Amino acid sequence: MTRTQRAEDATGAPVQLVIGGMTCAACAARVEKKLNRLDGVAAGVNYATGRATVQPGDVPVGDLIRQVERAGYTAERYEPDEPAEDDEDDRHVRALGRRMVVALVLAMPLGELSLMMAAVPSWRFAGWQWLLVALTLPVVTWCAWPFHRAAFRAARHGTSSMDTLISTGILAATLWSLYTIVFQSGEHAADAGVWERLTGPGGSIYLDVAGGVTAFVLIGRLLEARARRASGATLRELAELGARDVAVIRPDGTEHRVPAAELRAGDRFAVRPGERIAADGLVESGQAAVDTSAMTGEPVPAEVAEGDPVTGGTVDLTGRLVVRATRVGADTRLAALVRLVERAQADKAAVQRLADRICGWFVPAVFALSALTLAGWLAFGDDGHRAATAALAVLIIACPCALGLATPTALQVASATGARLGVFIKGHQALESARAIDTVVLDKTGTLTEGRMAVADLAVADGTGRADVLRLAGAVEDASEHAIAAAIAAAARDEVGDLPPVTGFRALAGLGARGTVAGRDVVIGSARLLSGEGVTIPGPLAERRAEWESAGRTAVFVAADGAAVGAIALADTVKPSAADAVARLHGMGLRTLMLTGDNTATARTVADEIGIPEVIAEVLPADKADVIARLRAEGRRVAMVGDGVNDAPALARADLGLAVVDGTDVALAAADLILVRADLDAVPTAIKLARGTLATIRGNLAWAFGYNLAALPLAATGLLNPLIAGGAMAMSSLFVVSNSLRLRRHAPPARLDAPDDADGVDAVDDPDAPDDLAGAHLLEPVENSR
Repeated sequence: MTRTQRAEDATGAPVQLVIGGMTCAACAARVEKKLNRLDGVAAGVNYATGRATVQPGDVPVGDLIRQVERAGYTAERYEPDEPAEDDEDDRHVRALGRRMVVALVLAMPLGELSLMMAAVPSWRFAGWQWLLVALTLPVVTWCAWPFHRAAFRAARHGTSSMDTLISTGILAATLWSLYTIVFQSGEHAADAGVWERLTGPGGSIYLDVAGGVTAFVLIGRLLEARARRASGATLRELAELGARDVAVIRPDGTEHRVPAAELRAGDRFAVRPGERIAADGLVESGQAAVDTSAMTGEPVPAEVAEGDPVTGGTVDLTGRLVVRATRVGADTRLAALVRLVERAQADKAAVQRLADRICGWFVPAVFALSALTLAGWLAFGDDGHRAATAALAVLIIACPCALGLATPTALQVASATGARLGVFIKGHQALESARAIDTVVLDKTGTLTEGRMAVADLAVADGTGRADVLRLAGAVEDASEHAIAAAIAAAARDEVGDLPPVTGFRALAGLGARGTVAGRDVVIGSARLLSGEGVTIPGPLAERRAEWESAGRTAVFVAADGAAVGAIALADTVKPSAADAVARLHGMGLRTLMLTGDNTATARTVADEIGIPEVIAEVLPADKADVIARLRAEGRRVAMVGDGVNDAPALARADLGLAVVDGTDVALAAADLILVRADLDAVPTAIKLARGTLATIRGNLAWAFGYNLAALPLAATGLLNPLIAGGAMAMSSLFVVSNSLRLRRHAPPARLDAPDDADGVDAVDDPDAPDDLAGAHLLEPVENSR
């Protein structure tokens, strides 16, 4: 169990702190260690979100903040009810971008000029050194200022980080170059042999090394800052689902519009068509179709009338409602979703990069080796020049230029490749998570299916024509705004053309609709509606209804002048790519499950068509995250594929979250990988690309550290001039970039006609399948009725 989990399990609500000044995962580890030194405090720090989740015990929040400040960082209490502050993140990204552009513009001519002057001494002109200085100083001062500031802050508190090594290497290369320019001509090196010039004790200027290190590391920092800025979008998008104001009904019956935050439990408020419902409550009067897709993910609007519950964040589509608030503010279901996503993100703290994990000992070790090199040479009687050159070579060869490129370059290439293949990778955490995935959980509506109702079948009574039934039903339903009505009207219009006008139209909440078409009294809706109208359903139509409903379809009956004339079956259509995508996942050895809020019969039908062996149906949003947590507790490494707000907690809770691009912004923000095309073949492609990218990053990091470990002894023994060290560092960076470019050749996994149980998991026969998950009825059934 992590410290964050212990904090949440402890008595009392945890406190969240916004931590400022962290520049690497090692900083997060340092803050966490500092907080946990306080008696009774259990803390976990999430570097990705910049927050600490703390169970303070008896320690005041002010003491927690002071403890963070003693570690060299800033802290303030996070207040979720306050407006989201993303301006600071935007300013930070823009500032890094400006520094990076200036560094690149100056470092490129600096490197070319330095190379020409070192390779062809005869090309040197009067004052060439000072031209290099003029190009270098803005880079190593203004552009590199974030590194110097972080290194100074760490030094004040007796610690070090990768910024310390970057800053020291930049300053050492710059100061030694200035010393060489001012106190040595360096011209004697022009008359020596090439190897003597390169390995000799003097005459070399390393300003290009200082400029190059600054530019490369700024590129990596900018990419990381952009990813971190996006991590806070989930909670901002969730918060935007809430209503901004509400029409409160006073005791005298007048309406007064006030900010939604002023609404209190027990207040009565009005909701008009098109408005968002401001709080959870009960309908006191009125009837309307309510779009609940933002909260449930299901495509069919719910019909509500007097006495029915409504949920804050949903949208009134058709009629005026008067609602009495039962839960407001932090007690609403929407607020609970915000907390679920927030908790899931904290639980899924970013996996620390290998460079940051080793940073704790790598940086001090490099400084110690540099100091030992200097002392060793002086002890053997050196005049100080070769000693300083060797010590500087140690610092320069160890500067983490390749380390800074290892992850960002691979991510850049993978992002471009993914865009071509239909996948967007949000960060390295997704790659590390994808490595061990063994279970893929797929949402149904909007992910495996199109997310909209369509006419699937039609049955007619004896003596009635198919076109007549469609014409009558389509005419009535064309006057309705209901999703089922829209599907029937569209199908009728496609088959019979223009629809006749309807008069006397009336929507019947939760049941159907009626109207007069060409002088005939037409009623369309559920079997209960026709029974209430005294209409008998013929045996053949009743049999078709039973057949359809057993297959998970919705049956709607049509009656004209008091007699049933037909029945229409509606269903959410499966995406054409779903079955092939699932077969590919099985071919990769992955277990698949369907997780949905729809009823079990419908879910099972869709799963059988696609080839998914396990179904977890009738699950509401909060329970989706619980199911993911339960699978993880059983030792499964879970990927979740979804598209709606209701999927956001599950996407955040999973080891790997994948969201389809036509889903809600909240789902996209909570996910780790974004599928930028609706074709579900992107799911196995995304997992394969993520695994390949992670392998590339690991290869890059292995090379970057390996080259350091091999080159440091050579530098310490004086066999590497800092100029050669800078060249070796450049070659190391070239290898990292070239290795990353191999990802451009990545291709989707081959199409496989794998059997449905190719992953070796069966919902019935698998002894490891949890009894309380497969086909679980976690809550009351969700009906797609009108």
